[in-house]
Amino acid sequence: MLSSAKNGLAYLSQNDWTLIADKAARIEFSAGAPMVHKGKRMTGLFLLLKGTATAQIPSQVGAAVIGPGEICGEISFLDELPATVTVVAREAVEAYYLDRGTLLGLFELFPHLGSRFYRSLASSLSRRLRDLVDPTAPAK
Repeated sequence: MLSSAKNGLAYLSQNDWTLIADKAARIEFSAGAPMVHKGKRMTGLFLLLKGTATAQIPSQVGAAVIGPGEICGEISFLDELPATVTVVAREAVEAYYLDRGTLLGLFELFPHLGSRFYRSLASSLSRRLRDLVDPTAPAK
């Protein structure tokens, strides 16, 4: 299940996933295709279903890997500013794309979904920050 991924949207229920999947656009990327462009504004975010992508972080040796159940584009989604990194598909990637308006509409209809979604984003971003600060620390 998507919500079981290490950096996924862990606090979403099965019903939440059903609501999101119903409103999402399913998009495919071939290996090497950019998904997010550093410096460009995003109008939504991606939830990876299959395949992996890399977030190219200039201050980090190598690149952070994003896999099924994980998200990208979330920082731009939160602050409505241009993307902070480029994300490229490492292999064929299948993802849900959720635009800001659709998600905000769902949150108005289902406030508890919004609460769980933002809690999941906070948890995911916290883990990613910890991984950047100390990549040798054990994951919990």
